[in-house]
Amino acid sequence: MPSIVSLARRFRRDRRGATAVEFAMVAPIFFALLFAIIEISMIFFAGQVLETAVQDSSRLILTRQAQESAMNQEGFKTEVCNRVKALLDCGVVRVDVQNYGSDFSNVSLVTPIDNDKNFIDNMKYDIGGPGDIIVVRVFYQWPLFVTRLGFDPSNLAGGKRLLTATAAFRNEP
Repeated sequence: MPSIVSLARRFRRDRRGATAVEFAMVAPIFFALLFAIIEISMIFFAGQVLETAVQDSSRLILTRQAQESAMNQEGFKTEVCNRVKALLDCGVVRVDVQNYGSDFSNVSLVTPIDNDKNFIDNMKYDIGGPGDIIVVRVFYQWPLFVTRLGFDPSNLAGGKRLLTATAAFRNEP
């Protein structure tokens, strides 16, 4: 029967399984980093899709097509949603269209988040007339999943990130 000392020496020299132990130590950090990178990529991708949808939909106001067809806020939201429905939940999309008259210096934008990180849902819809300065903003509350691993890009309560897309222009005459 081998002694305890000889068993300890043999255990210390045996390298089988060392890779598995090392991987078990590094794997959680590796996977946390991998999932964080994927989440940030999805946030940027969703933001870009939302930005493109706002630019395309805003042309309806810019070219006065929305005014001529008496498009309301829900109709404009539908136009935006038609361009993002594969990626975003349209029930969470909020549209804010404001008229700032004829001077760009009148434009004042405030992020609709209160001190408790809650979204302030006081959206307006004024598409203005010919030559008016219009600012279109669309908001989406993106749910986050990798917030428990020391990585938290949320700016809203409930572990969500507010994505914002903006278009500012002067209506055509």
